[in-house]
Amino acid sequence: MLHFTKPVSVESHANHRVYLTYHQRVKARQRIVTEAGVSAGVLHERGSLLKDGQKLSDDNGEVLEILAKDELVSVASTSSSLLFSRACYHVGNRHAEVQIEELELIYLQDHVMDQMLRQLGLQVVDARRKFTPENGAYVSAHHHHHHHDHDHDHDHDHDHDHDHDHDHNDRNGLRTHEKSSEPGQLAKTLK
Repeated sequence: MLHFTKPVSVESHANHRVYLTYHQRVKARQRIVTEAGVSAGVLHERGSLLKDGQKLSDDNGEVLEILAKDELVSVASTSSSLLFSRACYHVGNRHAEVQIEELELIYLQDHVMDQMLRQLGLQVVDARRKFTPENGAYVSAHHHHHHHDHDHDHDHDHDHDHDHDHDHNDRNGLRTHEKSSEPGQLAKTLK
């Protein structure tokens, strides 16, 4: 069996081709069957993405061309920059994989997200397209490792130099109560 492991120039002549979905292109180790029916293994750096048109070789100089497979996606669009910005905010809060184009959000079909974006005022249609979402802020250009800690406990210090109880309004207008005799400790009770 062939084992394709080494990135080579996109100018290299490809002896083999394979169409892969986005999730297959991020999988670091996998068995594939080429367009011509040849079984092979693909191994690349964990956390990296095999891009559409990228080529890999094996130890004997055989070259495999990776091609992005068309996938069923939703395309949400608007002509309003403000509405598009709001949609990006809401999709980002869902931590969804999304491809961002000019006033278009493209994501693997998700009926809940479709409904949310329609309610915001975007037009949402089904399509078949190559899907290559944004890498995200936690992916470095060289290492492609996900360093984000998914423990979302946050310490929000409110240091004060006086010793008495008082209230704060948070940014949503909710009232929070803080006992300042212990500086830096925000009580998590709501009035």
